[in-house]
Order: sequence, then structure tokens, then C-alpha cells
Amino acid sequence: MTAQPSPPVPRPASPERTTPVATPSADAGGPASDTAVHRPADPGPHDDGATARRTPRAAPRTLRSRLGDPPPGPLLLGLLGSLLMVIGGFGAGGVLVRDPILTNSAVGFWRYGHGRELAVAVVYLGVALMAWAWVRLGREVLAHRVGGRAVLTVSAAWLAPMLVSPPLFTRDVFSYLAQGALPLAGFDPYAVGPEVMPGIFTDNVHYFWQDTPAPYGPLFILLAKGMAALVGNNIILGVIGMRLLLVVGLVLLIWALPELTRRLGGRVPVALWIAVANPVMVIHMVGGGHNDLLVVGLLAAGSLFALRGRHATGIAIVTAAMAVKASAGVALPFLVLIWAAHLPGSRTARVLKAGAAGLGVFLVVFTAASVAAGVGLGWLPALSAPSMIVNWLSLPTGAGELTHTLVSIVADVPKQPFINVGRIIGAIVLLYIAVTQWWKARDGGPDAIHRAGIVLFAVAVLSPATLPWYVSWGMALLAMVAWSPRALSWLVFGSLWLVIVYYPSGEAALYNWGYLAVCAALCTLAAVSLRHPDPLKLRTRKADTETPAPVPSDVATAGSGAERAG
Repeated sequence: MTAQPSPPVPRPASPERTTPVATPSADAGGPASDTAVHRPADPGPHDDGATARRTPRAAPRTLRSRLGDPPPGPLLLGLLGSLLMVIGGFGAGGVLVRDPILTNSAVGFWRYGHGRELAVAVVYLGVALMAWAWVRLGREVLAHRVGGRAVLTVSAAWLAPMLVSPPLFTRDVFSYLAQGALPLAGFDPYAVGPEVMPGIFTDNVHYFWQDTPAPYGPLFILLAKGMAALVGNNIILGVIGMRLLLVVGLVLLIWALPELTRRLGGRVPVALWIAVANPVMVIHMVGGGHNDLLVVGLLAAGSLFALRGRHATGIAIVTAAMAVKASAGVALPFLVLIWAAHLPGSRTARVLKAGAAGLGVFLVVFTAASVAAGVGLGWLPALSAPSMIVNWLSLPTGAGELTHTLVSIVADVPKQPFINVGRIIGAIVLLYIAVTQWWKARDGGPDAIHRAGIVLFAVAVLSPATLPWYVSWGMALLAMVAWSPRALSWLVFGSLWLVIVYYPSGEAALYNWGYLAVCAALCTLAAVSLRHPDPLKLRTRKADTETPAPVPSDVATAGSGAERAG
């Protein structure tokens, strides 16, 4: 027999065409991939439909996938924590002297006696849940299981309730409104304190700041004046309005963060976890309604514009940050170095040219803000007002207090001279750090932004007075650099520590040593659990209890022999 040729195999009418489709990066919320995925192209006009039937269709994207597939556990846990803090805040936060809604109402008990004690417990339960959720989210970030979009989605869920919360762990927002109302009443906010203007705003200002002139720049006075004029005597609307105004800073920070992070060598999900999802941001900055929130956004945005080569714009934006709080001005000399790196000539000539141009931009912006606010330079003497605060969060002040305590064991001496000496030494150390970091950043570029963040952080902890939210100045830039897992554990401890060193009412807890000891232990546990999910070995102990350990053969044999001998 002879073999018969087999019939030809029919060829498809139109071959499949494939087009490369890049996979979403991890920073965008999807899995990272270095290769392209080829998917069938859409059928052509002459396709008979066979190709479409042979190729599975891509599943439509759900809302959850568009939001980056956020981990539901941390999201819901932190959201519950936020809601509990808001509910408890109506009784234990920076409550009004006379609340037009709660006073004499059926739930008025929440503000007094046992009701208030319960409200305090609810706030602290919310803080604990928020801390737990943040650590759990951090584990997902470190394991590369979530991207930047997911972290941002979780952060938004945590932050949303805080927009309508009473002030938490502070009463500063009442001072802001009172200082904005002072010029409306014909007073100079840089010459007098809120006490000269009786009214609902002044009544709710903390007693410590009643006779203190405003230590804030002209831009912030302008914003506060506008808000006070807008809300009239409606202080509840004033608190919410001021918070919404300051949240513009958070929006600027989120806008600038991805590109800044790529330039500074960090990871976007980690930077978002540090700067946006951080309990300091959620509870202090947004829940407390601090104007530092506007400062950090302007710092980040100005730094990004400078790195993009738009130097005048960057200096103008950071000058605006300084016109809110003077400390932001520390970043300006570093932006000058970035500008100088793009100019021709010798290094000295370039720095002088950039410095002169930067000074011109600064004068124009700052003068415009002062004229618009209707104020002069009276705020410069008022900058000393925060130095009236004496607490050991400021390292020089704390060193002075510790030295006085030791000396007091053998001699009865006043405390203030020790504090003064400590602050002088702290100023010298701060000046050394600032000059050294500026010189090391002389080549400009992203390194100058990194070093500006270091100096801003040093300003926060080495100034005569330190408050928990001051640390945000430096972290607005340092969050974008590369972090080791161990450094992130220290960050967890420090962040949670800064949240609890004040009581929900805004009073300092820095000298309640028993309370601080318990909180330090819990903060340590949270820091360790970032990299070790079961630091107390509870799961191991449970497993050991439920599953008997295997008995060695020699022990089993000996036991059998003993039983037989008995």
C-alpha cells in the first residue's frame, strides 16, 4: 500500500493580531511587571468573529480595582477608629464652652461627669484601632501587596470623618478664628491677644493663649480673617470651614508626593503610608485642624516646582508657606542652591545670582501677603510666643529640665536658668546642623530637598518649644526618601508616641509618668509588630496548647517500662 497525502489544514481567514499592553505598576495600585502582556487586538472590519469567540474578553474593572484593591481589614478597622474618635470627641475633645447643639439636649451628658469619662474611653479606643489599622496597612506596603492607590484610598476613608470632627487633642483652631476676628474688630493681631475682644471665639480660646499676639504670618492672618468674616459667630461652621481650608495643604502634598518620591529615591506606597495615612496626619493635622497642614503642602509643592526647573515659582510657593509659619523659611536657602545649579559661571557667582533672584521673589510675595492682610512686620516679635511653652518634647528644654532635676537632689535652685542654657546650646547645635546640611547640598538637585527636610526636622525638635505636629514640617520631605524596615519601625513608635502625649482635650500629658509608661509599652509593641506580626508569640502558645508536643521515643519507652513495672 502506498501512503495517501492528508488533506491540507485550512488556514484562518484573518490571523490574530496582538498589541502590547503594559501592566499597571505597583505604585499605581496594581501588580508590578517589567514585561508587557500581549492581548488580542480588537477585531478588524473584515473579521468574521471567529477570533473574538476564541479570545476570552477581559473582565470589566470594578470600583474596587479602580481604587487600587485596598485591603478591607485595615480600611474598615481604621474607619471604625475614626468614627469612634469623632463620636467621643463631642464629649472629650476640644469641646465648646457652650455647645449650641449638645448643651441642654438629651445627649448633653456626654460632655460632663461619667458621660465625659466614657467619651474619653471611646476616643482612646478609636486611637488604638487606628494605630492597629495603620500597622496592618504598613505590613501590606512592606510586603509589596498594595500600591499607592490602595494606600491613598484607605487614607481617604480614615480622613473623611475627621473633616466634621470637633477639634481633637488641641484647641488651636479656636485661636485661629479669634486671631482672624481681631482685625475685623479693628485690633492688630500682632499687638494684642484674643482677650481684648469678648465673644464666642475668644471664650473658647485656651487660657494660655488669651493674651498672646498671633505668631503666624500674614498669609494665615488673611485666611483666618476671611473665614471669620464668612462664618460670623457660627463657631461650629468656623471650625469645619477652617479645617476644609487647611486641607488644601493635604491635597497639595498628595499631588506632589509621587514625583517627589521618585526623584528622592523612595517608594510611593511607603511615602503615602508615612505622610498621609500616618495617625499624626489623621488625628493631629486633620482632626486637630492645625495650620501646619497648609505648611507641609506648600513645602512639598514648592520643592517639586524647584526640581522641575521652575525656580521662581518654587520659591514663591515656599515663601507662601513661610507666610503661614516662619519655620518653613528654612527651606528657602536650599531652593536657592537648586536654582544656582542651573546657572552658568563659578559656584560662588551662581549662588549669588540665584540668591539675589530668590530674594526678589521672596520680597514680592511676602509684601503682597502683608498688604492683602493689612498687617506689618509685628509678627516677628510675636514669634517668641511659643517659647513660653515648657515641655521636654523640645530636646534642649528637656535636657535643661533633666539637669535641674538632678541638681535639685543636692541643692534647691530655680529651673529657668537650666532651661535657658539648654535652649542656647540647642540653638548652637541647630545652627551647626543647618549650615552643615546647606553646605553638603551645594550641588543642588534632589539631595538639597532631602537635606532641607533634615533641617526642618531639626528645627522642630531643637527649637525652644516643640509640639507634636511640628515634626510634620520635616516629614513632608523626608517621607519621600528611601526607608529601611527598621527605620520604619522607629517611625511607628515615634508617630504613635506623638499622638498620645496630649490628652484628647488638648491638655499636655507629658508629666503623667504612669500614663506615659503604659503608652510607651504599647507604642513599642506596635513598632515591633510592623515587622513581626505576632511579637508576643500568642499564636505559638495557642498552637502549643492545642497540639501536644511529640514525645521522644526514649521517654515513651521509659514510660512504658515504668507502667509495666508498676
